[in-house]
Amino acid sequence: MTDNGNRRRAGRSSSGEDAARSAPPTTNAPTSKGDVSAVPYPSRLGAPLQRWTSLRRRASELGTRVNGLPYLSRWLFLASLIGVIAGLGAVAFYEALSLSTHFFLVVLAGYHVPTPAGEGGSAGSASYARPWAIPLVVVAGALISGWLVFTWAPEAEGHGTDSAIDAVHHNPRGIRLRAVVIKIVASAMTIGSGGSGGREGPTAQISAGFGSLLARVLDLSPEDGRIAVSVGVGSGIGAIFGAPLGGAVLAADIVYRDDFEFSALVPGVFASIVAYAIFGAFFGYHPLFAVPGGYHFHALQLVWFALLGILAGLVGLLYSKAFYGTVGLAHRLPFSRKLRPAAGALFVGLLALWLPEVLGTGYGWIQKGLDNQMLHVSLWVVVLLPLARIVATSLSIGSGGSGGVFGPGMVIGAFTGFALWRALGTSMPGVGHSPVPFVVVGMMAVFGGISRAPLAVMLMVAQMTGSIGLLAPAMVAVAIATFMVGRNDDSIYRSQLRTRADLPGARLQSAMPLVSRLTVAAAAQPARLTLTEPMSAAEALEVVHRARVPGAPVVDSNGLYVGSVRAETLEELVEHEPKARLQRAVDATATTIAASSGLSSAMEALSQAGGHWVTVTGDSRKVVGVLAASDVVRVYRKALHESMRQLAGVSDNTLTVEQEVAGRSPLAGVALRDAELPPGCIVVAVQRAGQLLFADGSTVLQAGDLVSALVPTGSSAEVAHMFQPDEGPAPAPMM
Repeated sequence: MTDNGNRRRAGRSSSGEDAARSAPPTTNAPTSKGDVSAVPYPSRLGAPLQRWTSLRRRASELGTRVNGLPYLSRWLFLASLIGVIAGLGAVAFYEALSLSTHFFLVVLAGYHVPTPAGEGGSAGSASYARPWAIPLVVVAGALISGWLVFTWAPEAEGHGTDSAIDAVHHNPRGIRLRAVVIKIVASAMTIGSGGSGGREGPTAQISAGFGSLLARVLDLSPEDGRIAVSVGVGSGIGAIFGAPLGGAVLAADIVYRDDFEFSALVPGVFASIVAYAIFGAFFGYHPLFAVPGGYHFHALQLVWFALLGILAGLVGLLYSKAFYGTVGLAHRLPFSRKLRPAAGALFVGLLALWLPEVLGTGYGWIQKGLDNQMLHVSLWVVVLLPLARIVATSLSIGSGGSGGVFGPGMVIGAFTGFALWRALGTSMPGVGHSPVPFVVVGMMAVFGGISRAPLAVMLMVAQMTGSIGLLAPAMVAVAIATFMVGRNDDSIYRSQLRTRADLPGARLQSAMPLVSRLTVAAAAQPARLTLTEPMSAAEALEVVHRARVPGAPVVDSNGLYVGSVRAETLEELVEHEPKARLQRAVDATATTIAASSGLSSAMEALSQAGGHWVTVTGDSRKVVGVLAASDVVRVYRKALHESMRQLAGVSDNTLTVEQEVAGRSPLAGVALRDAELPPGCIVVAVQRAGQLLFADGSTVLQAGDLVSALVPTGSSAEVAHMFQPDEGPAPAPMM
């Protein structure tokens, strides 16, 4: 846990971990010797600023109440709010996409795309009225999308679900509302003009962005912030697909490759129910796809489902590699990023002249496959459809366009299942005369495997098709596809972590097991500097330099925390706009931690802050201090020493010692299990370059390490010689 990012101006500041060590905000004088206060608040504030600070104060009061509620009550409230936004956001994007599709494809190109039964069941146009217009409208939509994204919100590029997952793990407060708005419009342009993309990405980002906003406004803990964004992802996708149960499970399943976020499951249920209720109030409570007839299981189908699972795993891997291969290629193109989506769209438009199945969401073509309306299509074309859809999605979204990859993944899976059914022929035993089982299971297997969220995808597809009875036999295909993808360690969502143990905060906690006993209040340091929001950036920079710190918390006229600022940001702003206000440089997404929280939560907050420092807040978001990595190490070492003293107290023949590994020590470069320390010598911890490591047998000692150990009294001289062969004095006991 270092603070390299804040040490660039070493001549003007102390170490980054001591940066922003601030006393509670004052308006006139320092509270203690050495503290630096900010410029006094103006006596009169403008009416807009007064209204804004009043709203902020009320939000802080609400946040204090919400954070004090029991778990179920707190999440019933928060998840319901997220569900309302998820439902309304799904409605807004659905309407925007419908309008865009009508304008680009119907009005300009004279082509009607087929729609699934849940959206009218239109068969679509039999042919193109104006074929020459198809490539033009696809390129036009991509041009508008590229200009919007790369002008106003570059983070809205590509599929929004992956960026939301990344926010869950690294910065739950960091999703900008601007990115959400741009994502809605840009995705509507991309998909509505014929680009191959899914509508789940924008809806997921809408509700995930609102969860991020709640984390900022209500000052939620790092854990609750992660859950809020996860729940937003699941409820948004569940609403747009009419699959609330799948959305609830998706909130917990999609953020890890080989794990499950159990704490997000109950909030996910609350949010998904609310979101589905709102979306259904506008568009009905029926499945997206209609499945003709009933399904009757035949044991022989398990053989074909196993074959489908193998094929689905291969197709899923091809989908992921083709998509990210296109992303890498697009980033190397020698022209403006704003034009790259249009370059991909041109090829999609040309491909669509031969295969109209690649245009738009493609859900209507799934319905045609379920209804057995594609028997007239040549088998070779059917076999090529999954590959064509992979190419179209990679070019539409991987080139920088905006849209989801979940929906195209289901379309690819449906085409894969239909192609296998056609290739086998109805005369094969157990295949049957209906493609429904193969189409539905293909949807589950391809994207369930490549998303590494098989349970959630199975439930979603089952709800979308009303085919719950297929879940049991489908497990064969989904399990095989998931195994194949897992063996290749690949996923369409590159921001997923493997397990909860891979969370940055969790890794730190595992290295410092005593941290669960400590509190933030015990480690936090008082203030050296706070800045007031009405200041100018130049005034703030002068105060920061005078205090010799690389940054500080910022408060408003009521003393409420509004964000943090870094000296580098202030310098850049003042250089370009000398008269700019401090608000322009404030990072409102910066992580905070409550003084009453446990230090284990602070470890997660520090990891989200990049290992630098975080502001410690009290009731109603009042700044009460800061917490840096060095504070955690200091308090942890104290707790560790106390624990070692307790262990040493068990025996009168044991000393607690601390010894540095010399460069010529025979222990340097040796794992502890091979160190041949005297019997009874127990190495408890190793401090290395400011980091405290919880030692085990695999820990390799390095020169300069500071080792804490329990040593038998009679072996202290021998241990000292092993650590310091040139000196050899017995280490002084720490007690």
